[in-house]
Amino acid sequence: MASKESSAFARIRTEVIRVVSGIPEGSFTTYGSIGGHLNVNPRHVAYFLARLNEEEAAALPWHRVVGAEGRISRGMAEHRRAEQQARLEAEGMKIDPKGFICDPDRSFHAFGPKREIRRAGE
Repeated sequence: MASKESSAFARIRTEVIRVVSGIPEGSFTTYGSIGGHLNVNPRHVAYFLARLNEEEAAALPWHRVVGAEGRISRGMAEHRRAEQQARLEAEGMKIDPKGFICDPDRSFHAFGPKREIRRAGE
């Protein structure tokens, strides 16, 4: 990943936040879907979402981003996993005991041209 001081780092973070903010209520997407759209590693998407400040986390629907299999990430702290599940269920999603979202038709994919956000000077 780009250095935290680099302009690429800032652009990736900005684009992750932009895409996540556009996920409609009652829908979910994956780190991989966002990463593919932005042409970055899905782990970069997870990195930025895990480091949202309190104000950003309150305003951004981060809970609508799940793992590749449509599953709440097992790498999150238990209280965050519980919060994510509760927020998804409040939006009408059913989640099985293993953390999988039971309705794949609620999946949302970013649309529009893929972004090349790593290049400087654009």
